[in-house]
Amino acid sequence: MKQWAFINSGERSPEYNMALDEALLKWHSEGLIPPVIRFYGWNPATLSIGYFQQVSRDINLEAVKAYDLGFVRRPTGGRAVLHDKEVTYSVIVTEDYPDMPSTVTEAYRVISEGLLIGFQKLGLDAYFAVPKTEEEKAELRAPRSGVCFDSPSYYELVVEGRKVAGSAQTRQKGVILQHGSILLDIDEDKLFDCFKFKNDRIRERMQRGFRKKAVAINALRPTPVSMEEAVEAFYAGFEKGLNIDLVPYRLSDEQENFVNQLAKEKYLSNEWNYSK
Repeated sequence: MKQWAFINSGERSPEYNMALDEALLKWHSEGLIPPVIRFYGWNPATLSIGYFQQVSRDINLEAVKAYDLGFVRRPTGGRAVLHDKEVTYSVIVTEDYPDMPSTVTEAYRVISEGLLIGFQKLGLDAYFAVPKTEEEKAELRAPRSGVCFDSPSYYELVVEGRKVAGSAQTRQKGVILQHGSILLDIDEDKLFDCFKFKNDRIRERMQRGFRKKAVAINALRPTPVSMEEAVEAFYAGFEKGLNIDLVPYRLSDEQENFVNQLAKEKYLSNEWNYSK
């Protein structure tokens, strides 16, 4: 059984969260650290957008400011996510890791096996989404909104037909970075306030559709799940799903300084966050 590093960062700033994920990818590519599973939260609650998303087209920055939300562009693709009452995870592993598929969608399936088992440990009958109809496939190519949880992608997790986790992936320097959101609760109105729509009628239609396509864990259980319980379930899920042994990892002072510098210079900069 291979040993991977485990980091539970707790609640951190949006710029720190993205900087640490990028730094872990860099260090792993250089052979300085083993593969990593990381869990974290957000302080303040944050709207993150995908690497290719256009802020001026999709995002209502006035609402982001009114809600005192953080704002950051991710190094991964996909659509915008409101990180509030959730567990966020990241997986950092080389592309040539044993039995890791070369294609993005199949790698999602392998990495997300840990998520599947985690949901099952919380008593939820989760399964992988595989878009089948031409309409579903067309929406993946040209999404109707900038909201991440608006529809499931290949091998994302669904319960009772509704998406419960949203993930995004990038590959750099021979390393896969996959990170994503595991929703405990969701405030739909706050989420949709953060996006631009041509008119109120379209927003109302999109929001009604969203309720049919996405759901949070605590809406599916008779008793709510705490952050600690969720982390415990998905920790065990990744160990079993990837057949690994997780070993706690603590950043050195030098590593912390690197992450903080990267956060300040890149993920706090207007050039990175608003340029597209």
